[in-house]
Amino acid sequence: MSASVLQLYNRITRKPFGHWLFSRLICFKAPYFGSIKPRMTVLEPNRAEATIAHRRSVTNHLGTVHAIALCNLAEFTGGLMTDVSIPASMRWIPKGMTVEYLKKAVGAQRGVATPEFPPYESAEGYELPVNVVVTDPQSDVVFKARISMWVSPKPARS
Repeated sequence: MSASVLQLYNRITRKPFGHWLFSRLICFKAPYFGSIKPRMTVLEPNRAEATIAHRRSVTNHLGTVHAIALCNLAEFTGGLMTDVSIPASMRWIPKGMTVEYLKKAVGAQRGVATPEFPPYESAEGYELPVNVVVTDPQSDVVFKARISMWVSPKPARS
């Protein structure tokens, strides 16, 4: 699946509105992400970037981007980065996430996901820590997340 997601991204994003269309397709496959309307802007092995606009649907009672919207952005970028980075023989699932809210999130938010080490093929499952940093329009860090991705071999097909 990892190669096919990256191939789809590379094919679609060459076209007008391609980043928007790719992001919508991911939200169709995983509908909950549609709540933040993310826009994938970079997707390559070991790096992903996406943005969300500051709109009413992601705003809290303080008028800032809601903490859970930032968590969703982190999981969106971290998951897609993991998917296109792991070997084709492996699969992944988020196991846990720790977050830090560092500053009020105002304006469009940009999340960048990178692994702590390059994923590798293994006969055993392993934890892959993924770091996501979210910045505001002034490039100030407003949020950090560390997602524990469980990477394990795909089951043998019978």
